Amino acid sequence: MMQASVSGNPAAVAAKRKLSSDFFKKGIVIALLSGFLYGLYAAFMTLGMSVGIWEHWYGEDSGLSVFAVFYLLAAIGAATTDTCSAAWALSIAAIRGRIGDFVRTIKTKPGLVMVCGALIGGPLASTAFVVGLQQAGGIVVPISALCPAVGAILARFLFKQQLNARMMLGIAICITASFMIGLTGLEEEAPPGLMIGIFFGFIAAVCWGIEGCVCGYGTSLIDPEVGITIRQVTAGMSNLIILVPLFGMISGADTFGMLGQSFTDGYAMIWFALAGLSAYLTFMFWYKGNAMCGAALGMSCNGTFSFWGPFCVWILLGVIMGFEGWGMPPIAWLAAIIMVVGIFTISMNPLDLFKKKEHV
Repeated sequence: MMQASVSGNPAAVAAKRKLSSDFFKKGIVIALLSGFLYGLYAAFMTLGMSVGIWEHWYGEDSGLSVFAVFYLLAAIGAATTDTCSAAWALSIAAIRGRIGDFVRTIKTKPGLVMVCGALIGGPLASTAFVVGLQQAGGIVVPISALCPAVGAILARFLFKQQLNARMMLGIAICITASFMIGLTGLEEEAPPGLMIGIFFGFIAAVCWGIEGCVCGYGTSLIDPEVGITIRQVTAGMSNLIILVPLFGMISGADTFGMLGQSFTDGYAMIWFALAGLSAYLTFMFWYKGNAMCGAALGMSCNGTFSFWGPFCVWILLGVIMGFEGWGMPPIAWLAAIIMVVGIFTISMNPLDLFKKKEHV
């Protein structure tokens, strides 16, 4: 009855369309903001791992083995960031009165699915991403942005989802962009660990692509805010109690002492805390944007971190802090933009953005 009265009132119909249009546009802004926040997360975390005790650990007189410098420090950096993010998530959930929902949901099947996805995207993807950043710099960010392409391919085999010609074109564009980034290894100014860093960037992309497939099921059945809290807490705890001790045993380093130093280094922790908050917000805005403007467009807008990641790293570490080696050659910037185009093509038909839609 109410629907009929609204349909018969031109002013009400126009008002409803305007509200729907505003809601849709706001969703796009939020989804785009999630991509920018991901860039801040990468920049703040990298800066935190470049100052204070970290500067000593990466120095020649640290006494750490090559394995410890290469893997253990990356795991500690990821664990510190994810733990900060988990602390932000739990604090916000407590303020909003959602801790009870968090405890109840984590015991359910969708909650356990989120835990499994976080185990892949937390210890594995985050550590690989940090290794890549430390070895190759901000150039690794657009490589890790291949995760939507990986997710589309995996969804085809795991969930029998459609992989049409447009999506295959988008995947080809992303692969071309990653190949362009690989070509920077032929340039003289390329960092010495470029190819190793790119390899670990691919590992991160694969792990995050798997996580996207797995968590897509979980977040479709539970509240996104609760799901993100589960994800961040699982990632932080699994890094602390699984990956860091494992690498510590292999390297023979004083793992618990190093963790204590990492969490008590006041200057570095400022940046890790900001990185953790950015990580929490980027997931929150990503899921919220998806709900407001659609998963396809939301995923595409979030994929702009392919550009924002290296940009924020370059601005914060290279320009503001004056650290050397954080710039990117022109071909890499071009490849990052092409990667964004590829992600849009995978997620949706870019031509739809230019079509006039009615929101009813």
